[in-house]
Amino acid sequence: MNGRAIILSCSLGCLMLLLWHVATAGSELPTPSAVLKVAREFLRSPFYDAGPNDKGIGILAAYSIGRLAAGFGCASVCAVLLGVWLGRRPILFAALNPYIQILRAISPIAWMPLLLYSVKDSGITAFLVVFMASLWPTLANTAFGVANIKKDYLNVAAILQISPLKTLLRIILPAAGPTIVAGLKISMGSAWVAVIPAEALLGSMGLGYFVWNEWNNLSLTSVVFAILVIGIVGVIVDFLFSRLSRRLAYTD
Repeated sequence: MNGRAIILSCSLGCLMLLLWHVATAGSELPTPSAVLKVAREFLRSPFYDAGPNDKGIGILAAYSIGRLAAGFGCASVCAVLLGVWLGRRPILFAALNPYIQILRAISPIAWMPLLLYSVKDSGITAFLVVFMASLWPTLANTAFGVANIKKDYLNVAAILQISPLKTLLRIILPAAGPTIVAGLKISMGSAWVAVIPAEALLGSMGLGYFVWNEWNNLSLTSVVFAILVIGIVGVIVDFLFSRLSRRLAYTD
């Protein structure tokens, strides 16, 4: 981002704060100054632990990030392996693709009542919600990327009698790498969007639980602060994952 873009971005931020202040002045909605005051209180001791239902915002964010990492990581491994298998079988992929797209379009939150009824554990249910949010975009992108690998690459591997494992690691994954990484980025965003309502509705410890708990306490200022924290943490996670994906992506 160049200097002009930074100046423009800061100017837009100031304008949004001004509009927020004007829109909430004299109303029951929290003003920017009120949210800033609450933020200072929460950030003064972000990692305190005063019991099962009273933890600092840093600990709550760690719960959400941990749940995100677990569900996203397991789903990514499954999606890439299954996507490679389907991509190497174009007819089967073409037959299954409509069903993958249908499942991809269903919000993971919609599955939550059935999952909770089945496993009867809020923690496992939250994990499965994140898993399902992460699975389908990566699966579809991986299968598409593998199916569109240049046949010459695979023909050379066959002529040289390269083992299936080496073919996977040295030819298939690098060639389909950009498409796979794109799917992983979409899955990461979907997983973060899913984990917050899952925590809120299931009462699982995390940022989603914090939002719902503050709403039950009728503390709109804390709710707005929590929304900002969710957005900032999401941006940081996306930034770190983007940096990692650039290292993993294959370029000619």
